[in-house]
Parts: sequence; structure tokens; C-alpha cells
Amino acid sequence: MRKFLVVLDDSKECLNAMQYAALRAARTGGGVQVLSIIPPEEFQHWIGVGAIMREEARERIHTHFEVFAKWMRDRQNVDPELVIREGEPVPEILAQVREDSEIGVLVLGAGNDGSGPGPLVNQLSRSSGSLPVPITIVPGELSRDQLEAIC
Repeated sequence: MRKFLVVLDDSKECLNAMQYAALRAARTGGGVQVLSIIPPEEFQHWIGVGAIMREEARERIHTHFEVFAKWMRDRQNVDPELVIREGEPVPEILAQVREDSEIGVLVLGAGNDGSGPGPLVNQLSRSSGSLPVPITIVPGELSRDQLEAIC
């Protein structure tokens, strides 16, 4: 099954990317893989504190994921898969794409706050020529109706 890989983070543009991935997966018989990355700087504390912080980060990710997962299941009949990795975002995204042969498309949301499309879009578009899958960049300004119309 072809999977749409979408990155779960705290950005506003994440919402449109999630919706787009779910809509496309539902319409094409594909799946959605949601990738969340815990940056290493969050755990540069004492070992015990770092372990607690790591567990708290994982709990936050699961809670955040379940909001999107419920919508995908209830509205699009898509059961998303959650993958959590630790490290720098771009290398971890690239590693996930290369490690999972079922990933067919990387879906990223583009920011709409006037400061550019966002760091992931900027960095990953530079590597797009060497990626094994295409990147779909979803504009942050699109409404739900517009997303549905293009999917």
C-alpha cells in the first residue's frame, strides 16, 4: 500500500498537510504515516530528567496524534500509523522515507505567515532531487473546501 508521510509538529501548516494526506489516502486507497520527531536538544539534561522529559514528549505526541487520527478514522476511513523518531528533523524525515519502502509521497505544509514556507519545506526542497519519493507542499492558506476540491 502506498503511504502518504506527513510530519506532525506544532506548526499551523501541519493541519492542512494532515488533511491533505488523509483526503488523498482515502481517495486513492492509500495509507497515512504520521511522523513526529523529538529534537535532541530537549534531552540535554541529567540522565534522569532527560528520561522523564523524553516520556513526556512521547505522551504529548500521542495525544496530539490521536486528535488527527480520530478525524482521519471518523471522516476519511483512514487508520493512520504513528512513527516517533529522535534527532534532527530533516535527517530523520529522510531516514524514514528511505527505510519504509511503502512511503510514496512526502506531504509538507507551507507556512503562510509571510516569513516563507517554513524550515522543513526550505531544507527538504533543496534535497528533493535526490529523494526516492515526490514532495507535495500544501499551502497553509487553503480552506478545507479547497483541499477537498483538489484531492
